[in-house]
Amino acid sequence: MAGPPRRQNNRNTVRADPLASARTTTAQPESQMTTLRSVSRGLLGSVWTSWVWFALFLPGLFALAHVLLTDIAAGALAADNQPASVTPSQNGASGTSSHYRNLVGHGGPVHAIQLNSKKTRALTGSFDYSMMLWDISGDTPKELRRFDDHDGWVKAVVFLPGDKRALAAGGGEIWVWDLATGKAIHTFKGHKAEVSTVALSPDGKWAASASSDRTVRLWNLDTLKPGPILTGHRGPINGIAYSLDGHIIYTASYDGTVRSWASDTGEFKRILYRHGFGINALARIPGQDLLVFGALNGKALVIDGKTGDRVHEFKAIEGPFLAIAIQEKPGLLALSGFQKKGGDVVGIIRVARLGDWAPIEEYEDPRGPIWAMDFGSIGSTLYYGGKDDFVTVWQVSPRKRFEAVSGPVPRRFEVEKSGDLGERQFARKCSLCHTLTSDGGNRAGPTLYKVFGRKAGSLPGYPYSDALKYSDIVWSEKTIGLLFGLGPNHYTPGTKMPLQKIADPKTRKALIAYLKTATEDGSSSNGNKGKNDGKTENKRSREQ
Repeated sequence: MAGPPRRQNNRNTVRADPLASARTTTAQPESQMTTLRSVSRGLLGSVWTSWVWFALFLPGLFALAHVLLTDIAAGALAADNQPASVTPSQNGASGTSSHYRNLVGHGGPVHAIQLNSKKTRALTGSFDYSMMLWDISGDTPKELRRFDDHDGWVKAVVFLPGDKRALAAGGGEIWVWDLATGKAIHTFKGHKAEVSTVALSPDGKWAASASSDRTVRLWNLDTLKPGPILTGHRGPINGIAYSLDGHIIYTASYDGTVRSWASDTGEFKRILYRHGFGINALARIPGQDLLVFGALNGKALVIDGKTGDRVHEFKAIEGPFLAIAIQEKPGLLALSGFQKKGGDVVGIIRVARLGDWAPIEEYEDPRGPIWAMDFGSIGSTLYYGGKDDFVTVWQVSPRKRFEAVSGPVPRRFEVEKSGDLGERQFARKCSLCHTLTSDGGNRAGPTLYKVFGRKAGSLPGYPYSDALKYSDIVWSEKTIGLLFGLGPNHYTPGTKMPLQKIADPKTRKALIAYLKTATEDGSSSNGNKGKNDGKTENKRSREQ
């Protein structure tokens, strides 16, 4: 339903330029720099009469010049990457400078982002079961190719050495893709549940995949054969990293532990750290065996990968940390997640310096959790993904404030307080995957326009699973009631529909009544008529 724009609830902490501070190993304190600038002005005014003072402060003047030149260089680098003019229709954003390179094209929330080492290409993975390849080398990003044969939402994407191949974790499988031809080279199978993350060995010859089935599996990328299986965690595994020499694999889990394993045999070594709360993300600091993890209780720590000792603890947030991004040069670390502020769920990103863990920037996005991130060129930008079906670019340096939310607010899965229980249920349980209008296109699931009376698996142009394609189900009030009453796992086994069981008969009846009206006339505000923040919904999403 239409409503007034949501009030922006963002507080931006403005700090020093991260590039300048990260590159300067012995940064001057602000008070010292202020004094230095004042003295330098006095010196310049009477330099011909104060040679002694000039000689004493000459080293300070050189330091000042270095700082100023570094600031100018950082600004020039970022300015070189900014287009002269970008319109909303080109990038799905508001046309403001902080959104000039958004990646628009997915049909669902974005859960995976990786840029190549040259920062000229990007891979993104989404709830719409697709991976997308982007050219980000120019002023305006270009969609190069879309890979959408996966059997589940894509939660991890990885460039392989040379950038000619890539890995995508879709559902419980890991696909090896040829980026030039768009063809699948191989599919690694073995996990019994969705794969949450994938890591490469330092030599690029092995991939390790972590899954909700509580295992890590190793895959040989040369022979395309499976390797050892790591078992022992008591909860889903969300983080994985190789040691600097590649001999050890570190894993982090919802069971609250960080563990180490031999990479050649899969042998369990030890519990490296017991956090006590579930861990959502894990990464190794480049060039050393220090590990960073973010947890459910809003804490993020740095630990020694060899001893397990705590090295540093970052300031906590009032919600979980979900993702980590690291830029080796100039040495930056970003942690993202969300926290509640008033009645809103606000996404948060914190950027720190690797050398001393000092905070540099803090950024809040009122649109919700931030699930994936990666740094752009020289750490000047951050590409991040959340509940929107596009990737947002935040300009870290020179710093740009968060600007107005682009696209319709509230979004299709966010309804303001409504008297219609059925509409609320659709927005919360169905709208991430389905549209309601004839021109709404397909997301992870097909459009529900005119669904009543339609045979399951029969919508032209949609890639259904065999379980629905050969089903005898015809959608009606009764069959849709059974779908939500029993749950997809029982009523339509073999399909990829996520579990959306509604136990309360009154709520089921309200949803069905709403669908009866909304799918016939296509007038629902949550149908969104294919809006994808400036573009129509992509019609190549995969079946649930």
